Amino acid sequence: MMLKSFRFLSMFRAYVTSSMLLVLATALALIIANSTASDAYFAFWNQPVSLSVGEFNLFSHAGHPMTLMDLINDFFMAIFFLMVGLEIKREILVGELSSPRKALLPLIGACGGMIVPVVVFWLLTPDDPVMLRGLAVPMATDIAFSLGVLSVFGKRVPLSLKIFLATLAVADDLGGIIVIATCYSSHIDMIYLFYSVILVAVLVVGSLRGVRAKVFYAVFGMALWYTVLNSGIHATIAGVVLAFCIPASMKHRVTYFIERIRECVSTFPVIPITGKHLKGAMLTHEQIDTLKQIESASDRIISPLQDMEDNLHTPVNYFIIPLFAFANAGINMEGMGIDSLFSGVGLSVMAGLVIGKFLGVFLFSWLSIQTGLVQLPSGTCWKSFASVCMLSGIGFTVALFIADLAYDSADAAQMVLLSDAKLGILVGSLVSALLSVILLNFALPKAEMSSGQ
Repeated sequence: MMLKSFRFLSMFRAYVTSSMLLVLATALALIIANSTASDAYFAFWNQPVSLSVGEFNLFSHAGHPMTLMDLINDFFMAIFFLMVGLEIKREILVGELSSPRKALLPLIGACGGMIVPVVVFWLLTPDDPVMLRGLAVPMATDIAFSLGVLSVFGKRVPLSLKIFLATLAVADDLGGIIVIATCYSSHIDMIYLFYSVILVAVLVVGSLRGVRAKVFYAVFGMALWYTVLNSGIHATIAGVVLAFCIPASMKHRVTYFIERIRECVSTFPVIPITGKHLKGAMLTHEQIDTLKQIESASDRIISPLQDMEDNLHTPVNYFIIPLFAFANAGINMEGMGIDSLFSGVGLSVMAGLVIGKFLGVFLFSWLSIQTGLVQLPSGTCWKSFASVCMLSGIGFTVALFIADLAYDSADAAQMVLLSDAKLGILVGSLVSALLSVILLNFALPKAEMSSGQ
């Protein structure tokens, strides 16, 4: 049964990408939010949820049960940011952020891609402190969407450009995490903050003392999420902090476990594979124990960080992110005119994504290359590089998340601003995607024709 489920999952991922699911979830949310089922759609997300033992409810904030929307935005998105944190830590240790030479260009581009959109938003937004809470909305690049668009061009895209965009998006996420932690936290509860510090200390000591059991980090990570949630710091930060506490190495070298596997395999008799050996035979107790040793040694080859990142990839990209989009992308267009998109927050967000992100990433990168600080990615030209910079304007997931933090949906006036911001995100991301596809089609080398054509 498990084998069939694994095969189905493999086939599903082979034909359905996470970007496709994201688009589908967004489209469904918009359709339902503007249909006769709109009232039921919005009311559904306000249903209370609980996970209680006696009087203690894990899914509660300040003594009140969380709603389904809170669960998605505070709990499930904490898991999303856990995966993001694991990716960032891996990139810092062994990836594109591990070398200053490799990391410098995308880091400089990411800085420009965060600064200029904020400036564009500030210039276009009326001098209203409530509206200006959305300054950070157009900062982030959606890595799934942007890489999904780039993958359409297949081998026409140089590997160096793919690495640049992926590293840029990771750096953007890091910037978004810092902004969420510093700008979108409510009143701080010092008691819960103290509990959070104690839990982080336990996790750090466990990591330093060689604890590699994932259940240890899961249990204390859940406790950390609860204390951070109730401390006033946004709960998603707990996911990032937990990620940096998870070990990236093993107690023994990989070769140690490989030798153990070889020793165990050598105890099995060598039997040629023929028709009569295709049927399974009963194993002895010794052989079962040996197979379990092989399984245990195989698990220990992979570090907790890499194992957890790999295990989170499918549920996050194929469930959590589409669910987040379905819950948050629904905008009721009733009463919204063209002014919603070409004035106020809607215009500021759209321009920040389409114009601000492109100008910020491209100009900061261009200046650093012209001054000799870094080099243009190998195998690329300025046209293709600029086309990829346009992709950074796809700021869907994290942009929606920050918009929800910036504007309180419980307040009628801010709910209007939130809807305008979401509309700006959707249109801005779509325009950035379309422009980048057009530019990439002209800038990238044409695909080679097969010999049979």
